[in-house]
Amino acid sequence: MKFHNLYSFFFKGTALLCGVVLFPVSCASVNGNRESEVQSWLTKGNESVKLQQQAPVKFVKNPNNWQNIDIDDTQKFQYVDGFGYTLTGGSVEVINRLSPSKRKALLNELFGKDENSISISYLRLSIGASDLDGEVFSYDDLPEGQTDPTLSKFSLARDKDLIAMLKEILTINPEIKIIAAPWSSPVWMKDNGKSKGGSLKPEFYKVYAEYFVKYIQGMKKEGIVIDAITPQNEPLHPGNNPSLYMPSEQQRDFIKGHLGPVFKASNIKTKIVVYDHNCNKPEYALDILKDPEAYQYIDGSAFHLYEGNISALSTVHNAFPDKNLYFTEQWTGSKGTFNEDLNWHVKNVIIGSMRNWSSIALEWNLANDPEYKPHTDGGCTECKGAITVSGRENFTRNVSYYIIAHASKFVPAGSQRIASTQTETISTAAFKTPAGKTVLIVQNTNSADENFNIKYNGKTAPVTLSGNSAATYVF
Repeated sequence: MKFHNLYSFFFKGTALLCGVVLFPVSCASVNGNRESEVQSWLTKGNESVKLQQQAPVKFVKNPNNWQNIDIDDTQKFQYVDGFGYTLTGGSVEVINRLSPSKRKALLNELFGKDENSISISYLRLSIGASDLDGEVFSYDDLPEGQTDPTLSKFSLARDKDLIAMLKEILTINPEIKIIAAPWSSPVWMKDNGKSKGGSLKPEFYKVYAEYFVKYIQGMKKEGIVIDAITPQNEPLHPGNNPSLYMPSEQQRDFIKGHLGPVFKASNIKTKIVVYDHNCNKPEYALDILKDPEAYQYIDGSAFHLYEGNISALSTVHNAFPDKNLYFTEQWTGSKGTFNEDLNWHVKNVIIGSMRNWSSIALEWNLANDPEYKPHTDGGCTECKGAITVSGRENFTRNVSYYIIAHASKFVPAGSQRIASTQTETISTAAFKTPAGKTVLIVQNTNSADENFNIKYNGKTAPVTLSGNSAATYVF
């Protein structure tokens, strides 16, 4: 690990030096007044500091005239299910290129719960291939012209490496939750007979619902519980490979007439989550939720933010407050800068989704190679993973690693968002963890340093956050 921040302090007259390697036992742990201190971790947009622990800040009695960020734990909002990425087939392929020792170290760093890990708590999977697999496939591929209405040819064999890695991840973190989505149905179910575009033929709606059941049951036999599914990734984007066009009325009819009833008849407890596309079309989710027959089967709706505003999640929440929200994908690209991506994603994907009722925040691809491969023919050629794997012994942590880590390490599943104020240049989201810790994630959009007070339960902690930086404060 390459995260180092050494600071010394005097305790009972003795000089002690505390080394920080990503997330060490804090120097404050030997301080009897630890509860009166705020621990913090910082990432700067200029890359000079990446997820480094800073010297603790004490709560003081005499406040200054700086602006205040007020935290109020009497105002409680949604519970958090987790933070993470999509574990694509391509991610599995490149991680498996690492030597056994490097591979093990990386998986422990990503999914472990010790001081040297970032504690990813949520994963997204593709049902069949995504565009970041090496090639297109479903679990029931047939020669052209053939159909399989009984799904007798269904097999998860193409995902054997992904399943093996998931089993290993579950030994590291048995509580990790999983949402899954198809990029396309098997092509013989589609009106164009192709992996790209086309729509599901109505005569195959029930068969496709049973396809989901076989997937969920097959994964369960492998010891992998699928917590939630969406019927289609990006249903209004048929130009990807693979992809499928599924407007809201088709998804509504599929859920209420087939997927919901088939899940119920098969005693499938996996949640059904609608939409899974951009924030510019909240009416897609609203149109489905307005249907009382579909409504009874739906847990919530999922969003991406390639178009629209993150406030779309609150639009849906306000209309259907008893339904959950999920933020399931946002990519960082080969042409983006660390500074721009860090600040935009922390503000919108992490803080923005949480302030708008999402239970999860996921970045896109976990890992790829230096040429942004693997991907399908026609898939994304610029999507940058959180990790770049270069050969057997080397991997690089990219910007989305730090975007997620500022939340995943400190806000475990079961935390609850609480109220926090923000300013024009300071974005915030606050949480109370199951262990009773208070966590505040802050992003400074200003190019200049920002001075402010963290105010909580009558206590004030004065802090300075560097320009274009993200920080997590824990107390």
